[in-house]
Amino acid sequence: MKSKLISIEQAVSLIKNDDKVVVGGFVGSGHPEALTSALEQRFLKEGQPRNLELYFVAGQGDAKDRGLNHFGNEGMVKRAVGGHWGLAPKLGKLALDNKIEAYNLPQGVISHMFRDIAAGKPGTITHVGLQTYVDPRLDGGKVNSRTTENIVEVIRLDDHDYLRYKHFDIDVCLIRGTTADEFGNISMEQEVAPLDALSQAMATKQRGGIVICQVMRLARGGGINHLFVQIPGILVDYVVLVDMVKEPHLHMQTFLEQYNPYYSGQVQFPEDSLFKPMDMSIRKIIARRSALELLPLGNCTVNLGIGMPEGVANIAREENIRDRMTLTVESGPIGGLPASGLSFGASYSPSCVVPQPSQFDFYDGGGLDIAFLGAGEVDAAGNVNVSKFGPKFAGCGGFINISQNARQVIFCTTFTADGLKIAAVDNRLQIAQEGKTAKFVEKVEQITFSGKYALEKGTVVKYVTERGVFQLEKEGLTLTEIAPGIDMERDILDRMQFKPRVVASPKLMNPAIFSEGKMNING
Repeated sequence: MKSKLISIEQAVSLIKNDDKVVVGGFVGSGHPEALTSALEQRFLKEGQPRNLELYFVAGQGDAKDRGLNHFGNEGMVKRAVGGHWGLAPKLGKLALDNKIEAYNLPQGVISHMFRDIAAGKPGTITHVGLQTYVDPRLDGGKVNSRTTENIVEVIRLDDHDYLRYKHFDIDVCLIRGTTADEFGNISMEQEVAPLDALSQAMATKQRGGIVICQVMRLARGGGINHLFVQIPGILVDYVVLVDMVKEPHLHMQTFLEQYNPYYSGQVQFPEDSLFKPMDMSIRKIIARRSALELLPLGNCTVNLGIGMPEGVANIAREENIRDRMTLTVESGPIGGLPASGLSFGASYSPSCVVPQPSQFDFYDGGGLDIAFLGAGEVDAAGNVNVSKFGPKFAGCGGFINISQNARQVIFCTTFTADGLKIAAVDNRLQIAQEGKTAKFVEKVEQITFSGKYALEKGTVVKYVTERGVFQLEKEGLTLTEIAPGIDMERDILDRMQFKPRVVASPKLMNPAIFSEGKMNING
């Protein structure tokens, strides 16, 4: 391996001022932490490399110091293009402070861009992003006023609008695997997913750049079963080896766990034996009502957003309907139980794990029967904002790909925010303390989900809260259900910044939602 094995210090010295750098990873999974941390140390010591252009698909970081936070030093980056920014607040602050050019594009689109660059295609052409802030007729994915170049354009094909995302050059690609052999072949037996590593490496070589791969162990030439090789050695220029005795924190399976065999298939997860029902809470109430949407579908393929929607899986298990759905994650797992927090992107004992671009092929093509997603703000047109709230900038992640293409979308959200407290008594809901901030607003700050576009596509869209359920109809957002114990005028309509349409006789939400014990919905 003399020709490809180099030290971490040698690897980061190859990155020059003004280079266009691609970094792989998903939260902490697959992120080459040894390389990015060493690159930051070089910048802090030497003042270079400066003015990098950074390209990334998924969010990478721990919301503190790791991951893409290593690039959050003024002068280090001049432009960043990525799908999710919330886990890298240091980098995000540079964008919000107008100190770098910054773009926030759909995660699945960026994932496909690398594959399309590898294939030499004239841009990435897709419907994903139409009528959202990514559409150049709105913001074009630009994060701040410093960002002026249009990298997204509307084109017309067969009497339909599409977006063309412009491609970019790549000088250096930083990725991660588990094992490298002497020829530079890379396997990923202890990673949670192959992610975009292959297409990123291919794209880099197509553009004449270099590929540097971080691994945790070495093998002799040809010592990896060819069926296990995820990146062929012809695409890898350099390999760096992490000292797993002295510095294991530089190569954790996720940013939460050093190694979990359930994620990589060495051991099967005993889901039934470790299951614990949720305590009664506002989260459980919303998850319960949301889970009822599974009943008419039978066996279905599902995506769960992070946070509030994750509770749907717990309810499905508690109500013995878990076998009716197959859970998927943007990063590639199909089946199993998605992990959360800093292990998000992994799944406990999935049936299989596909590369991230393939997962988004499935999503964009309408493969999801239903998606349960969060919602930060909702307006009268049914638009949803999850990406930007004043000084808080998370980005869209895979939200646009998923919400624009699932056959049915259920938004799971509390009705108000900041201090909301509830109680469930005698199968009825009581508002103990109202939230200070309205979530149903006159106009969302940023359109991450377009109600108009969903209506045009015929998507079934519902908005589930603890006190009522809304449905998107051609007349606008419509109140269809009310929780028992709730006064419609006082607790719902007066707490909204707009007046929704109300059906003639709103249904009462199932009282079992607000009861202790099981709902017994399994028919």
